[in-house]
Amino acid sequence: MISETPSAGRQIARAAGLVMSAFVFSQLAGLVRQILIADAFGTSTDMDAFNVANRVAETLFNLVAGGALGSAFIPTFTELLTKEKKCEAWQLASAVGNWVLVILIALSILIAIFAPQVVRYILAPGFAENPAQEALTIHLLRLMLPSAALFGLSGLVMGILNSHQVFFIPALTPSMYQFGMIFGVLVLAPRMGIDGLAWGVVFGAAAHLLLQLPTLVKQGGSYSPTFGLKLAPVREVVRLMGPRLLGVAVVQLNFWVNIRLASEMQEGSVTGVTFAFILMLMPQAAIAQSIATAAMPTLAAQYARGKLEDVRSSLVASLRGVLLLSIPASIGLILLREPIITLLYQRGEFTERSTELVAWALLWYAAGLVGHSVMEVLSRAFYALHDTKTPVIVGMIAMSLNVVFSFAFAALFRQIGWMPHGGLALANSLATALETVALIILMRRRLGGLEGRNILQGALKGIISGAIMGLSLWGWLIYFESRSAWLVGVGGIALGGVVYGVTAMVLRVKEIQRGLGIIQQRLFQKGS
Repeated sequence: MISETPSAGRQIARAAGLVMSAFVFSQLAGLVRQILIADAFGTSTDMDAFNVANRVAETLFNLVAGGALGSAFIPTFTELLTKEKKCEAWQLASAVGNWVLVILIALSILIAIFAPQVVRYILAPGFAENPAQEALTIHLLRLMLPSAALFGLSGLVMGILNSHQVFFIPALTPSMYQFGMIFGVLVLAPRMGIDGLAWGVVFGAAAHLLLQLPTLVKQGGSYSPTFGLKLAPVREVVRLMGPRLLGVAVVQLNFWVNIRLASEMQEGSVTGVTFAFILMLMPQAAIAQSIATAAMPTLAAQYARGKLEDVRSSLVASLRGVLLLSIPASIGLILLREPIITLLYQRGEFTERSTELVAWALLWYAAGLVGHSVMEVLSRAFYALHDTKTPVIVGMIAMSLNVVFSFAFAALFRQIGWMPHGGLALANSLATALETVALIILMRRRLGGLEGRNILQGALKGIISGAIMGLSLWGWLIYFESRSAWLVGVGGIALGGVVYGVTAMVLRVKEIQRGLGIIQQRLFQKGS
């Protein structure tokens, strides 16, 4: 059972801290993966082909079992557990799992058959000028399709465990995927080339699922070979999932448009956009996804009990935490992007030109980090309220604007002599910012207020601390401009963290004071 507010806020904070530690570990593993991949393949045509092919499997997963399933399944499953209807809850899980497996396998087979048409006419028409690259993309696409079904089942298991307030093991699963790809690039790629990396995707997806199975068994549930067409909870999941599915489809369409446009730009543009987006997602995952993942079951349970005031308090606390962490992350990533990319990737096949490609896209993606982070929490909050329509409608409008912005900014950047793939990143950041503003306004109406002064106060303190941090980093970059990337990058991160933390303490940010209080309490307990 989920505790009441105010203890609910502390429960979210504890769970978020635990999830964040697992996410940080997973992001570090992902960083190692990216470093190894960059060293082995750089921003080559083979790497572009891999990134295009991998987009198809990721799209299938996101459509059927990613955000769509989580947003519909977790609130319904949690409500059944809250009302102590365990048997019905596990029937729901079984039925949803059966549907996920059947649908993903069927879609994978269909896409495998029409892979040449998907690549040539939809995903990467620019590759038609290079028949060898186009053929490689088709081959890799087919090779990686099984990962979609594996990820789909794993996503469902993750939702089940989160609903039982089990967060750490599910949060570790992304690291299993990273280790699979690390195995692929280190062990398989030397003999198999880019095929080895593709096999690493499949092995990583399998490990993603297998890690969670022992913990799933401990929950004491039972599997039923049913599709549950007559079960009310299954129909509720379908009802909630329908709008979200449409929203996810629009988001994925935007990614496909970006891939399509980047395939027609200079060599390495697809990989440059992909690497930059991954770098932006690393702090976003550690900050926003950890808080949102921990908060959603609590918000869903509070809503199931009809306690909207508790929902509001928990959401406000989550939003403040996200803002205070994402603001310095965004500023730091913008200012330190080149030394960070040089430090992490520039070796082997990853040249100075590769660094330039990735850093340019990262500049514009990092500007949208705060919007991405806040939107993650707000979207999960709507799902916890059994409202998938509102964020989906807003998301569809925003992502439609994103597509328009992508064409417009790419053309504008090209016209003024800038690398056009940066326009794709800017389009994403601007559309996400507009989406976030709309969601804040609508959530405020839904909950009868959002303690705007409280959130604004936290945001202002974060902005002031971030501005001072930014000035210190700007001076650091000027003074140590000609020094090694290790000194500039690592030293800049350390300096930025210290300056931001001290400034936040001076401004008496309550989250910082509370964290220091917990640390002091634990140290005192150990000392006694």
